[in-house]
Amino acid sequence: MKTTSALVIAIMLLTACSSPKKTPTRDDVPKASRTDVLRGGTSFSNAIVIMVENESAGLNEEYKWLANNYPGYSLVRRNSVKKSSKHYDIIRIKTQGQVKDIYFDSTHFWGKN
Repeated sequence: MKTTSALVIAIMLLTACSSPKKTPTRDDVPKASRTDVLRGGTSFSNAIVIMVENESAGLNEEYKWLANNYPGYSLVRRNSVKKSSKHYDIIRIKTQGQVKDIYFDSTHFWGKN
């Protein structure tokens, strides 16, 4: 009888102490938003490079990129900066209630008409 009681108690302890391991399901995996996926253009070091022949085309490409990646954005301001030997356009936008600076490398078309 002692062996049976000890066996029952041991089984109860083993099953009570073990907890089921939860494996992630599709619903548990965090979903990346569109802005999480966008990594380019957040600083000088990863500025979006625009390769066109003149300033007019360059500005058009910058605004087209913004419209494609931040639909419905509103322009706050645009600033041109020279850093080292490169030219950058920094465009501040407001999108979904957030203000963001987007960096474009405008070296290729800067100053060309």
